[in-house]
Amino acid sequence: MHRLLLLPLVCLLTQCTSQPGSSLGSLPPTSWGVPQIINVSAYDPKERQRAGQGYSEHDVSALRANGASGLIARAGKGGNLDEKCASFIASADRAGMLPGLYYRVQRHVDAVAQADQFVNRAMTLARGRSSNAPALLLCGDFDGDLSLSAILRFMDRVESRTGVVPVAYLENSTQLKQTLSRADAATKAKLRRMPYWLALYAHDSGAGPVYPAPGHPNGLLKQYDVWSDWTLWQYGGVDWERGRSRPKVYNHGRYRFPLYFGKLDRPTERNVFNGSQASLQSFWQRHGLRLR
Repeated sequence: MHRLLLLPLVCLLTQCTSQPGSSLGSLPPTSWGVPQIINVSAYDPKERQRAGQGYSEHDVSALRANGASGLIARAGKGGNLDEKCASFIASADRAGMLPGLYYRVQRHVDAVAQADQFVNRAMTLARGRSSNAPALLLCGDFDGDLSLSAILRFMDRVESRTGVVPVAYLENSTQLKQTLSRADAATKAKLRRMPYWLALYAHDSGAGPVYPAPGHPNGLLKQYDVWSDWTLWQYGGVDWERGRSRPKVYNHGRYRFPLYFGKLDRPTERNVFNGSQASLQSFWQRHGLRLR
């Protein structure tokens, strides 16, 4: 994997200002100094929980105004397409955010069939579009009970049809950690071609009889034992409890993230990119379907 440099944490924690300007994907002035990415699905937006700014699949300008550089929308899940995907991507274009897609790969549907559905959706969205974005990022969200062969077949199919190696999103899953860490050296080298998008919402999550809680992103890296570094970290997720969404956001040690994103009035699923704005642009183009 191409190793990226995480910007100083002091900048992240004190909400440093960025360079003024409005280039595609760059942060507005007074926003966080590291790239922030929002991921969305048909479940978004969540319900309003406090005073502040809202957004919809038809208008994501509030996400941009609060410092989000990119938006990754769910294209589909287990053979079913996401009905809000196209609207979210069009809105990201209008707001000047880098657009991306992810597909939730599940075991009950053939991995190649899911890859084909994902690529077909991506090509449809890319075809004939007038977009300022250079590329549409492609990501595979791999369920925690997937086999290694299913992950590799999805990856290979996406690459064979698009020339793009997708990003690999992995939950803090005991089964996946066992599956991937036990792979042989050649298979691990192949997996490393996919940048690692990790999910960790609390320092004490994931503890069990096989693995202790990873504590922080580097701890999760060691448990998977495939990648030497991570590229995206989903530090903010959302649970559904008693008819209401509940934000779950990493807030421990040096990594102190607020419960809500900027001035938004509702929870969001959000990520930090492990690098600069310039490296974010090149990453998006390396692992995205070209739009222009």
